[in-house]
Amino acid sequence: MSPVTAGALQLLALISALALAYRPLGDHMARVYSSEKHYRPEKWIYRAVGANPSAQMRWPAYLRAVLAFSAVGVLFLYALQRFQGILPGSLGFVSIDPDQAFNTAASFVANTNWQSYYGEQAMGHVVQTGGLAVQNFVSAAVGMAVAVALVRGFSRSRTGELGNFWADLVRGTVRILLPISVVGAVVLVACGVLQNFSGIHEVGQFTGGTQQWNGGAVASQEVIKELGTNGGGYFNANSAHPFENPTPFSNLFEIFLILLIPFALTRTFGRMTGNLRQGYTLLATMAAIWIGFTALMMWTEFAHHGPAPELAGGAMEGKETRFGIGGSSIFAVATTLTSTGAVNSFHSSYTGFGGGITMLGMQLGEIAPGGVGSGLYGMLIMAVVAVFVAGLMVGRTPEYLGRKIGTRQIKLAACYILITPALVLCFTAVALALPTPADSMTNSGAHGFSEILYAYTSGANNNGSAFAGLNADTQWFNTTIGIAMLLGRFLPIVFVLALASSLAEQRPVPDTAGTLRTDKPLFAGLLAGTILIITGLTYFPALALGPLAEGLAS
Repeated sequence: MSPVTAGALQLLALISALALAYRPLGDHMARVYSSEKHYRPEKWIYRAVGANPSAQMRWPAYLRAVLAFSAVGVLFLYALQRFQGILPGSLGFVSIDPDQAFNTAASFVANTNWQSYYGEQAMGHVVQTGGLAVQNFVSAAVGMAVAVALVRGFSRSRTGELGNFWADLVRGTVRILLPISVVGAVVLVACGVLQNFSGIHEVGQFTGGTQQWNGGAVASQEVIKELGTNGGGYFNANSAHPFENPTPFSNLFEIFLILLIPFALTRTFGRMTGNLRQGYTLLATMAAIWIGFTALMMWTEFAHHGPAPELAGGAMEGKETRFGIGGSSIFAVATTLTSTGAVNSFHSSYTGFGGGITMLGMQLGEIAPGGVGSGLYGMLIMAVVAVFVAGLMVGRTPEYLGRKIGTRQIKLAACYILITPALVLCFTAVALALPTPADSMTNSGAHGFSEILYAYTSGANNNGSAFAGLNADTQWFNTTIGIAMLLGRFLPIVFVLALASSLAEQRPVPDTAGTLRTDKPLFAGLLAGTILIITGLTYFPALALGPLAEGLAS
């Protein structure tokens, strides 16, 4: 079987698995967030935090709860790292430096999971399992809660109430993420992923000494790292490491976990708004962009010219032979079109155009299908903009799901869209203008520029993957990327919740003959075009200086 055929079959198998899980999972999540029943373990949690899960919140209260919970998470994770040296189960590792501890705390709470450290050489069992793995669950649940709050904005009328953050957070964790993670961890253990609490031990004799590895609860962290579109690896090699991702089947299963909830949330949206066709339209848009990017990535990596790629059947540099170009390309696109920092190959070694595809996937806003929760609310923001553009073209007040899109709504949507590019481009420009940050670049020229552009794109978009050519463990990058991650996560949430409230306060407008049908293929095409045009106009100059210049020169 040729490598190209193998890659195509993997993609077909993945699409089939996602299609089978789409309806039951989407309906289950709709029931979870619409239920008024509280399970007993959930009640214990509510009592512990002093929350009333039945109290409805307007958007300022919902936002305060999101920010307060996340701030406590940052402080707790920062303290856990700073005191690691005196904690049991630290494996003898010292406490983390202040700038790196801040970067890591911001990263995991913001669902970014950017890592400027070697996991197996820096973090002990307590920090990995009690700190990082816990944030993998709750940061994903926060994103889902915000997405559901926006969905309620479309499904409710004449009220500013968006639900209860604490109920949404707990239900998302207990009823959705935990059960799937338990099953997924068992599958990964069966594939050969580690799951223990062993210490550091020697695994073989090599010339000049021995090689040492530490064990850990890898499978339980690996499953939620993918399911929650987090991405923080237990080992520095991340999902390229055989202890995290040992076989082609585990590789495909991890990609399935990454895409599972973001795609299924479109079904949840359709079910909660009472219009499944609207959910299918969003699904079709997401799927078309994802499949298109995957096909383009495979083409660039399989067809790259040169004697070495031709002998290897494609551009194999930086890729694991057990996954090949097909499995690596599918994984790379899945992680960069979602907010997942996991990698099973090193994007810096991709072809010029291949590296550009990974960057463009993040710069789209990671909405095809996007992160857990963030993908759905990002796509809904773009749908609001697409409806507004269509209204301008026909001279009619735009409407979406019976809600008028007026001045307030489009201003909030515009602020949401502009935040991330401003963070990415401004931080990149400052880093290149200063003398010290440029010293961290492994390469010069277009590829070196891509290293820094990728780092801030990954941080501000809450992705977390790295180009693997930049020494980011410096005070400058730890601090600025940490700030970019926090602002890139929580500033957009402010505008999402404000938009949700403004929609929920409206009285639904009945459809008329002039109403734009937003559940048709025409609107899906308009939505995809709006996404690509806005992103292209924003990032094209920067991409032209980096991956496009490198690709054309190779």
